[in-house]
Amino acid sequence: MAGEIDMDTDDIRAVLCMTNTTADTENTETLMNGFTTLDESDATGYARIDMSGLTITQDDGNNRAEFDATDLSFSGLSGDATRDYQGVLLYKHVTNDTDSIPLFFVEFTNTPVAKEATQVDVPWDAQGILQLS
Repeated sequence: MAGEIDMDTDDIRAVLCMTNTTADTENTETLMNGFTTLDESDATGYARIDMSGLTITQDDGNNRAEFDATDLSFSGLSGDATRDYQGVLLYKHVTNDTDSIPLFFVEFTNTPVAKEATQVDVPWDAQGILQLS
């Protein structure tokens, strides 16, 4: 987690994706602009989030490393998106989507969030966003 992509010091950002995204199934893309359909939120007031509170913790008892960050809140949405929200794509931001690197997709656990939402909160699990062993 602190190798070529350093999860606690690189510029890690989040994209709110709608239900037509292929980011959840195209797991071999190496650049953000490589997805067939990113299907990023088109709601008025939407913006990508520059993640904060990035931490890596070594969990010796479980023989793993845990990546965590401050919970996300996509606020200020107007509720006029064209599709429901399916999940969040985390990526290493470099300059733009032609050189930024997708990391992983986090799908919402229950059902998609309604497109009329004016705020989408993403609380991370108490044991972190990602665990590597």
